[in-house]
Amino acid sequence: MRQPVPGAAAGGVGTMAGGPPAVEITFLHDATAWQAVAEAWDESLKASAVDVPFLRYGFLRAWWSTFGGGEWPDGELWIGVGRDGGRSLQAAPLFCTTARPDSLLLLGTSEIADYLDLITEPARIDEFAASLLAALEREAPGRTLDLWNILETSPTAAALARAAAGAGWSFARQRLKPCPRILLDGGWEAYLARLDKKQRHELRRKMRRVEATPGAEYVRAGPGPELAGAVEAFLRLMTHDEAKAGFLTPRMHAMFHALTEVAAREGWLRLEFLRIDGRPAAGALCFEYGDRLMIYNSGLDPAFLALSPGWALLGHLIRSAAEGGKREVDFLRGGEEYKFRLGGEARFVERLTLRKA
Repeated sequence: MRQPVPGAAAGGVGTMAGGPPAVEITFLHDATAWQAVAEAWDESLKASAVDVPFLRYGFLRAWWSTFGGGEWPDGELWIGVGRDGGRSLQAAPLFCTTARPDSLLLLGTSEIADYLDLITEPARIDEFAASLLAALEREAPGRTLDLWNILETSPTAAALARAAAGAGWSFARQRLKPCPRILLDGGWEAYLARLDKKQRHELRRKMRRVEATPGAEYVRAGPGPELAGAVEAFLRLMTHDEAKAGFLTPRMHAMFHALTEVAAREGWLRLEFLRIDGRPAAGALCFEYGDRLMIYNSGLDPAFLALSPGWALLGHLIRSAAEGGKREVDFLRGGEEYKFRLGGEARFVERLTLRKA
Protein backbone atom coordinates (compact mmCIF):
# COMPACT_ATOMS: atom_id res chain seq x y z
CA MET A 1 0.00 0.00 0.00
CA ARG A 2 2.94 2.34 0.55
CA GLN A 3 4.25 3.93 -2.63
CA PRO A 4 7.78 5.38 -2.40
CA VAL A 5 8.09 8.89 -3.74
CA PRO A 6 11.11 9.52 -5.99
CA GLY A 7 13.43 12.02 -4.39
CA ALA A 8 11.65 12.07 -1.03
CA ALA A 9 14.00 12.62 1.86
CA ALA A 10 14.48 9.78 4.31
CA GLY A 11 12.45 10.22 7.45
CA GLY A 12 9.79 12.43 5.89
CA VAL A 13 10.69 15.90 7.13
CA GLY A 14 7.78 18.30 7.39
CA THR A 15 8.74 21.73 6.05
CA MET A 16 7.06 25.04 6.73
CA ALA A 17 6.71 27.18 3.63
CA GLY A 18 9.68 29.50 3.22
CA GLY A 19 11.71 28.15 6.12
CA PRO A 20 13.34 25.19 7.86
CA PRO A 21 11.33 22.30 9.30
CA ALA A 22 9.26 23.26 12.34
CA VAL A 23 8.97 19.62 13.37
CA GLU A 24 10.80 16.70 11.82
CA ILE A 25 8.20 14.05 10.97
CA THR A 26 9.21 10.40 10.70
CA PHE A 27 6.63 7.89 9.53
CA LEU A 28 6.66 4.55 11.33
CA HIS A 29 5.41 1.61 9.28
CA ASP A 30 6.03 -1.37 11.55
CA ALA A 31 4.90 -2.33 15.04
CA THR A 32 8.45 -2.79 16.37
CA ALA A 33 9.36 0.82 15.61
CA TRP A 34 6.10 1.95 17.17
CA GLN A 35 6.74 -0.08 20.33
CA ALA A 36 10.12 1.61 20.68
CA VAL A 37 8.38 4.94 21.34
CA ALA A 38 5.59 3.51 23.54
CA GLU A 39 6.85 5.02 26.80
CA ALA A 40 7.38 8.47 25.29
CA TRP A 41 4.00 8.16 23.55
CA ASP A 42 2.04 7.71 26.78
CA GLU A 43 4.11 10.30 28.63
CA SER A 44 3.46 12.89 25.91
CA LEU A 45 -0.26 12.08 25.89
CA LYS A 46 -0.51 13.43 29.45
CA ALA A 47 0.33 16.92 28.19
CA SER A 48 -1.67 16.64 24.97
CA ALA A 49 -4.71 18.75 24.18
CA VAL A 50 -6.89 15.61 24.37
CA ASP A 51 -5.76 12.98 26.88
CA VAL A 52 -8.08 9.97 26.61
CA PRO A 53 -7.50 6.22 27.03
CA PHE A 54 -8.34 5.61 23.38
CA LEU A 55 -5.07 7.30 22.41
CA ARG A 56 -2.81 5.36 24.75
CA TYR A 57 -0.27 3.09 23.11
CA GLY A 58 -1.71 -0.06 24.70
CA PHE A 59 -5.26 0.66 23.58
CA LEU A 60 -4.28 1.43 20.00
CA ARG A 61 -1.90 -1.52 19.86
CA ALA A 62 -4.71 -3.85 20.97
CA TRP A 63 -6.97 -2.30 18.34
CA TRP A 64 -4.30 -2.78 15.68
CA SER A 65 -3.78 -6.44 16.59
CA THR A 66 -7.30 -7.25 15.34
CA PHE A 67 -7.79 -4.34 12.88
CA GLY A 68 -10.53 -2.99 15.13
CA GLY A 69 -12.08 -6.37 15.84
CA GLY A 70 -12.42 -6.97 12.12
CA GLU A 71 -13.81 -3.54 11.22
CA TRP A 72 -11.01 -3.27 8.66
CA PRO A 73 -9.72 -6.12 6.46
CA ASP A 74 -6.04 -5.17 6.76
CA GLY A 75 -3.82 -2.20 7.28
CA GLU A 76 -0.43 -0.56 7.16
CA LEU A 77 0.87 1.78 9.82
CA TRP A 78 1.53 5.38 8.83
CA ILE A 79 2.32 6.82 12.25
CA GLY A 80 3.76 10.31 11.95
CA VAL A 81 6.11 10.96 14.87
CA GLY A 82 7.73 14.30 15.49
CA ARG A 83 10.48 15.42 17.83
CA ASP A 84 11.94 18.88 18.07
CA GLY A 85 15.17 19.52 19.93
CA GLY A 86 14.65 16.60 22.30
CA ARG A 87 11.28 17.84 23.52
CA SER A 88 8.31 15.53 24.04
CA LEU A 89 7.05 13.35 21.24
CA GLN A 90 4.26 14.47 18.94
CA ALA A 91 2.26 11.93 16.97
CA ALA A 92 -0.35 11.46 14.27
CA PRO A 93 -1.48 7.82 14.78
CA LEU A 94 -2.43 7.05 11.18
CA PHE A 95 -2.91 3.93 9.09
CA CYS A 96 -4.09 3.00 5.62
CA THR A 97 -6.10 0.01 4.40
CA THR A 98 -7.03 -1.60 1.10
CA ALA A 99 -10.66 -0.81 1.96
CA ARG A 100 -9.78 2.90 1.66
CA PRO A 101 -6.59 2.94 -0.43
CA ASP A 102 -6.65 6.67 -1.11
CA SER A 103 -7.01 7.73 2.52
CA LEU A 104 -5.06 7.90 5.75
CA LEU A 105 -7.19 7.26 8.83
CA LEU A 106 -6.62 7.50 12.57
CA LEU A 107 -5.94 4.24 14.38
CA GLY A 108 -9.13 3.37 16.25
CA THR A 109 -11.42 4.54 13.41
CA SER A 110 -14.30 4.47 13.65
CA GLU A 111 -16.42 2.24 15.87
CA ILE A 112 -14.07 1.27 18.69
CA ALA A 113 -12.32 4.44 19.85
CA ASP A 114 -14.87 7.07 20.85
CA TYR A 115 -12.42 9.98 20.88
CA LEU A 116 -9.39 10.32 18.61
CA ASP A 117 -6.93 13.11 17.92
CA LEU A 118 -3.35 14.09 17.26
CA ILE A 119 -0.97 13.84 20.21
CA THR A 120 0.67 17.21 20.80
CA GLU A 121 0.79 19.97 23.36
CA PRO A 122 -1.79 22.71 22.72
CA ALA A 123 0.91 25.37 22.32
CA ARG A 124 2.60 23.35 19.55
CA ILE A 125 -0.39 22.09 17.61
CA ASP A 126 -0.10 24.65 14.80
CA GLU A 127 3.52 23.82 13.99
CA PHE A 128 2.80 20.10 14.17
CA ALA A 129 -0.27 20.35 11.93
CA ALA A 130 1.61 22.34 9.30
CA SER A 131 4.62 20.02 9.41
CA LEU A 132 2.38 16.95 9.16
CA LEU A 133 0.69 18.20 5.99
CA ALA A 134 4.05 19.03 4.45
CA ALA A 135 5.39 15.56 5.28
CA LEU A 136 2.29 13.86 3.87
CA GLU A 137 2.58 15.86 0.68
CA ARG A 138 6.10 14.48 0.23
CA GLU A 139 5.57 10.91 1.44
CA ALA A 140 1.93 10.20 0.58
CA PRO A 141 0.95 12.48 -2.31
CA GLY A 142 -2.69 12.30 -3.34
CA ARG A 143 -3.85 10.74 -0.08
CA THR A 144 -6.86 12.16 1.76
CA LEU A 145 -6.47 12.74 5.49
CA ASP A 146 -9.74 11.44 6.96
CA LEU A 147 -9.95 11.98 10.73
CA TRP A 148 -12.96 10.62 12.64
CA ASN A 149 -14.18 11.17 16.21
CA ILE A 150 -12.40 14.44 16.92
CA LEU A 151 -14.07 16.21 19.85
CA GLU A 152 -15.55 19.53 18.79
CA THR A 153 -13.84 21.10 21.82
CA SER A 154 -10.39 20.00 20.60
CA PRO A 155 -8.11 22.69 19.11
CA THR A 156 -7.12 20.25 16.35
CA ALA A 157 -9.85 21.24 13.88
CA ALA A 158 -8.90 24.92 13.95
CA ALA A 159 -5.18 24.13 13.71
CA LEU A 160 -5.66 21.81 10.73
CA ALA A 161 -7.90 24.37 9.04
CA ARG A 162 -5.16 26.97 9.36
CA ALA A 163 -2.50 24.53 8.16
CA ALA A 164 -4.66 23.50 5.20
CA ALA A 165 -5.24 27.10 4.17
CA GLY A 166 -1.52 27.79 4.27
CA ALA A 167 -0.56 24.66 2.34
CA GLY A 168 -3.22 24.66 -0.37
CA TRP A 169 -5.29 21.77 1.02
CA SER A 170 -9.07 21.66 1.18
CA PHE A 171 -10.61 21.28 4.64
CA ALA A 172 -14.08 20.10 5.64
CA ARG A 173 -15.68 19.22 8.95
CA GLN A 174 -18.80 17.16 9.60
CA ARG A 175 -20.63 16.77 12.89
CA LEU A 176 -21.07 13.13 13.87
CA LYS A 177 -22.57 11.64 17.04
CA PRO A 178 -23.41 13.33 20.34
CA CYS A 179 -21.34 12.40 23.38
CA PRO A 180 -23.45 13.19 26.46
CA ARG A 181 -21.70 13.72 29.77
CA ILE A 182 -22.63 14.60 33.34
CA LEU A 183 -20.63 17.15 35.31
CA LEU A 184 -20.52 16.15 38.98
CA ASP A 185 -20.00 19.54 40.63
CA GLY A 186 -21.21 19.30 44.22
CA GLY A 187 -21.38 15.53 44.54
CA TRP A 188 -24.18 12.97 44.39
CA GLU A 189 -26.97 14.95 46.08
CA ALA A 190 -26.22 18.01 43.97
CA TYR A 191 -26.38 15.80 40.86
CA LEU A 192 -29.77 14.44 41.89
CA ALA A 193 -31.05 17.95 42.56
CA ARG A 194 -30.25 18.95 38.99
CA LEU A 195 -32.35 16.14 37.52
CA ASP A 196 -35.94 16.57 36.45
CA LYS A 197 -38.17 15.85 39.46
CA LYS A 198 -39.81 12.82 37.85
CA GLN A 199 -36.48 11.37 36.72
CA ARG A 200 -34.94 11.93 40.15
CA HIS A 201 -37.81 10.04 41.77
CA GLU A 202 -37.60 7.19 39.25
CA LEU A 203 -33.85 6.78 39.60
CA ARG A 204 -34.01 6.69 43.39
CA ARG A 205 -36.93 4.25 43.31
CA LYS A 206 -35.18 1.85 40.94
CA MET A 207 -31.94 1.93 42.91
CA ARG A 208 -33.73 1.35 46.23
CA ARG A 209 -35.78 -1.52 44.83
CA VAL A 210 -32.65 -3.32 43.64
CA GLU A 211 -30.80 -2.64 46.88
CA ALA A 212 -33.73 -4.12 48.82
CA THR A 213 -33.78 -7.27 46.67
CA PRO A 214 -32.37 -10.31 48.50
CA GLY A 215 -29.19 -11.56 46.87
CA ALA A 216 -28.53 -8.33 44.95
CA GLU A 217 -24.96 -7.03 44.98
CA TYR A 218 -22.65 -4.83 42.94
CA VAL A 219 -19.43 -6.61 42.06
CA ARG A 220 -16.34 -5.15 40.42
CA ALA A 221 -14.14 -7.52 38.41
CA GLY A 222 -10.49 -7.27 39.32
CA PRO A 223 -7.31 -7.85 37.33
CA GLY A 224 -5.72 -11.26 37.28
CA PRO A 225 -6.67 -14.74 36.12
CA GLU A 226 -10.41 -14.21 36.68
CA LEU A 227 -10.61 -11.21 34.35
CA ALA A 228 -11.05 -13.24 31.16
CA GLY A 229 -14.06 -15.03 32.62
CA ALA A 230 -15.58 -11.74 33.74
CA VAL A 231 -15.14 -10.29 30.25
CA GLU A 232 -16.86 -13.34 28.75
CA ALA A 233 -19.73 -12.92 31.22
CA PHE A 234 -20.04 -9.29 30.15
CA LEU A 235 -20.00 -10.18 26.45
CA ARG A 236 -22.77 -12.73 27.06
CA LEU A 237 -24.88 -9.95 28.56
CA MET A 238 -24.24 -7.84 25.46
CA THR A 239 -25.48 -10.63 23.17
CA HIS A 240 -28.99 -10.29 24.63
CA ASP A 241 -29.17 -7.14 22.48
CA GLU A 242 -29.70 -8.30 18.89
CA ALA A 243 -27.69 -5.44 17.39
CA LYS A 244 -24.76 -6.05 19.72
CA ALA A 245 -24.91 -9.81 19.14
CA GLY A 246 -24.23 -9.29 15.44
CA PHE A 247 -21.37 -6.95 16.29
CA LEU A 248 -19.63 -9.48 18.55
CA THR A 249 -17.73 -11.57 16.02
CA PRO A 250 -14.83 -13.83 17.14
CA ARG A 251 -12.36 -11.07 16.21
CA MET A 252 -14.37 -8.55 18.21
CA HIS A 253 -14.29 -10.92 21.18
CA ALA A 254 -10.51 -11.08 20.84
CA MET A 255 -10.27 -7.32 20.73
CA PHE A 256 -12.41 -6.85 23.85
CA HIS A 257 -10.15 -9.25 25.73
CA ALA A 258 -7.04 -7.42 24.51
CA LEU A 259 -8.44 -4.00 25.43
CA THR A 260 -9.55 -5.04 28.90
CA GLU A 261 -6.20 -6.68 29.62
CA VAL A 262 -4.44 -3.42 28.77
CA ALA A 263 -6.87 -1.33 30.81
CA ALA A 264 -6.56 -3.66 33.82
CA ARG A 265 -2.77 -3.71 33.63
CA GLU A 266 -2.60 0.09 33.46
CA GLY A 267 -5.14 0.58 36.23
CA TRP A 268 -8.07 2.28 34.49
CA LEU A 269 -10.47 -0.62 33.90
CA ARG A 270 -13.76 -0.71 35.77
CA LEU A 271 -15.85 -3.75 34.84
CA GLU A 272 -18.89 -3.69 37.11
CA PHE A 273 -21.78 -6.13 37.48
CA LEU A 274 -25.10 -6.12 39.26
CA ARG A 275 -25.59 -9.70 40.37
CA ILE A 276 -28.77 -11.20 41.75
CA ASP A 277 -28.42 -14.55 43.47
CA GLY A 278 -25.03 -14.89 41.82
CA ARG A 279 -26.30 -14.28 38.29
CA PRO A 280 -25.19 -11.22 36.29
CA ALA A 281 -28.31 -9.11 35.74
CA ALA A 282 -26.46 -6.15 34.21
CA GLY A 283 -22.90 -5.18 33.46
CA ALA A 284 -20.97 -2.07 32.45
CA LEU A 285 -17.51 -1.81 30.94
CA CYS A 286 -16.06 1.51 32.05
CA PHE A 287 -12.76 3.36 32.11
CA GLU A 288 -11.72 5.31 35.21
CA TYR A 289 -9.31 7.75 33.66
CA GLY A 290 -8.07 10.67 35.68
CA ASP A 291 -11.06 12.56 37.05
CA ARG A 292 -13.52 10.96 34.61
CA LEU A 293 -15.62 7.82 34.56
CA MET A 294 -16.24 6.76 30.95
CA ILE A 295 -19.07 4.28 30.40
CA TYR A 296 -17.89 2.41 27.31
CA ASN A 297 -20.49 -0.35 26.89
CA SER A 298 -23.19 -2.16 28.79
CA GLY A 299 -25.41 -5.21 28.71
CA LEU A 300 -28.23 -6.78 30.67
CA ASP A 301 -30.15 -10.02 31.05
CA PRO A 302 -33.81 -9.54 30.03
CA ALA A 303 -34.83 -12.12 32.64
CA PHE A 304 -34.35 -9.37 35.24
CA LEU A 305 -36.03 -6.50 33.36
CA ALA A 306 -38.73 -6.11 36.01
CA LEU A 307 -36.02 -4.83 38.37
CA SER A 308 -34.63 -2.26 35.89
CA PRO A 309 -31.09 -3.55 36.48
CA GLY A 310 -29.52 -1.31 33.84
CA TRP A 311 -30.89 1.84 35.46
CA ALA A 312 -29.88 0.70 38.91
CA LEU A 313 -26.33 -0.09 37.79
CA LEU A 314 -25.95 3.27 36.04
CA GLY A 315 -27.20 5.06 39.14
CA HIS A 316 -24.72 3.11 41.25
CA LEU A 317 -21.87 4.04 38.91
CA ILE A 318 -22.78 7.73 38.90
CA ARG A 319 -23.10 7.77 42.71
CA SER A 320 -19.78 5.96 43.08
CA ALA A 321 -18.09 8.43 40.73
CA ALA A 322 -19.50 11.42 42.61
CA GLU A 323 -18.55 10.05 46.01
CA GLY A 324 -15.11 9.09 44.71
CA GLY A 325 -14.31 12.64 43.62
CA LYS A 326 -14.70 12.23 39.87
CA ARG A 327 -15.38 15.42 37.94
CA GLU A 328 -17.58 13.91 35.26
CA VAL A 329 -19.31 10.81 33.94
CA ASP A 330 -18.90 10.50 30.18
CA PHE A 331 -21.45 8.36 28.33
CA LEU A 332 -19.26 8.55 25.20
CA ARG A 333 -20.69 8.39 21.67
CA GLY A 334 -24.37 7.83 21.04
CA GLY A 335 -27.60 9.75 21.51
CA GLU A 336 -29.58 7.10 23.41
CA GLU A 337 -32.46 8.60 25.38
CA TYR A 338 -31.38 7.24 28.75
CA LYS A 339 -28.17 9.31 28.65
CA PHE A 340 -30.19 12.52 28.54
CA ARG A 341 -32.77 11.33 31.07
CA LEU A 342 -29.84 10.86 33.46
CA GLY A 343 -28.82 14.48 32.95
CA GLY A 344 -26.32 14.14 30.12
CA GLU A 345 -25.37 17.32 28.29
CA ALA A 346 -24.43 16.84 24.66
CA ARG A 347 -21.21 17.67 22.96
CA PHE A 348 -20.24 16.17 19.61
CA VAL A 349 -17.44 14.47 17.75
CA GLU A 350 -16.55 15.51 14.22
CA ARG A 351 -15.03 14.13 11.06
CA LEU A 352 -12.27 16.24 9.51
CA THR A 353 -11.38 15.69 5.86
CA LEU A 354 -8.31 17.26 4.23
CA ARG A 355 -7.20 16.93 0.62
CA LYS A 356 -4.43 18.55 -1.37
CA ALA A 357 -6.19 20.94 -3.74
